[in-house]
Amino acid sequence: MEANIKYKDSLLSLLFNEPQKLINLYNALTGSEIPPGTPVEIETIRDALYFGPYNDIAFLIGDALVVLVEHQSTLNENMPLRLLVYLGRIYEKLIDNKDTYKERLIKIPKPDFIVLYNGKKPFPEEKTLRLSDAFKEPPDGISEAGLGGYAELTVRVININEGHNDIILNKCEELSGYSRFVAKTRSYQSKGENLGDAVANAVKDCIKEGVLADFLRKHSSEVVNMLTMEFDMETALAVRYDEGIEDGIEKGIEKGTEQGLLISAQILRHYLNGADEDTISSVLNIPNKNVKLVINSFKESP
Repeated sequence: MEANIKYKDSLLSLLFNEPQKLINLYNALTGSEIPPGTPVEIETIRDALYFGPYNDIAFLIGDALVVLVEHQSTLNENMPLRLLVYLGRIYEKLIDNKDTYKERLIKIPKPDFIVLYNGKKPFPEEKTLRLSDAFKEPPDGISEAGLGGYAELTVRVININEGHNDIILNKCEELSGYSRFVAKTRSYQSKGENLGDAVANAVKDCIKEGVLADFLRKHSSEVVNMLTMEFDMETALAVRYDEGIEDGIEKGIEKGTEQGLLISAQILRHYLNGADEDTISSVLNIPNKNVKLVINSFKESP
C-alpha cells in the first residue's frame, strides 16, 4: 500500500460528473437558462493527498464563467477564504503565468461561489457570507478610506435539506435526489441504526422508490463509503488530538488541533476502506494504540 493517501471524489462530485448535469445544477441554483450543449469543462481541484487543497465541484461554462460549488454538513464561516484559495489554484491552471507580464489586459472567467448546506443545525433558506467579514481592523491611525486596496468575495449558502428551497430542488433531479437520500439516511440514524447501516438502507429505499436509482445501482458501494466518510467528519472533529501524539493522545483529544483532525480523518479513511489497525499504523507511521483510539471512538459514536 502506498504511503500517500489518494483522494477520492466526494459524493456530490461523483453525482455531478457530467457537463449537462452541471448545467442543470447551475440553472436550478441561479435561475439561469443556459441551453443544453453549452461547452462545460470540469476544473475541480484534485490534490495527490487527501488533505491537500481540493474542492467538491468547479467548472467552466464556456470560457467566461467559473463556478465553484461546495457541500457543507457543518456550518463554516470560513468558506469565503477557502474558496478564494481554490479560485487562485484554478486561475493558475487556466492562465500561463508568463501572460501576466504582458502589457495587454488578460481576460479571465468571472467566478461564482455557491455552498450547498445540508447539516442538522437550523439554517435559513439562504445566507450570504463575505470575505470582508474576516478582515481585521486596521491599526489605530489608519483610515479604511485611505487604504490602497480592497478585496471582496461573496458566497451564497443554500439550504438543500428536505423542506427547504423546494423550487430549486424541483428544478434539478440529481440535487433533489441527493437531498432525499440524505434525509433517509438521517431518518434511519434517528431510529438507532449505526451510520453504515443507515446509509446502506437509504440506498435500498431510494433504488426501490426510483430516487437516483440508476446512479445508486452503479455506485452503491462507493456511495456507502463516501457518505459514511462525509458524515463522519463530525466524528473526526470529536477525535482531534494534539500534534504531540507521541506524548499523550488522550490529552490531545480534549485540546484538539487542525493537525490532529487531519490525522484522525486519515485513519478513518483507511479504516473505512478496509485497512486493519496494523496496516494503518505502518502506512501513517502512527503508534498502533493511537490508531486504535481513533477507531474505537468512531465505533462508539452515535
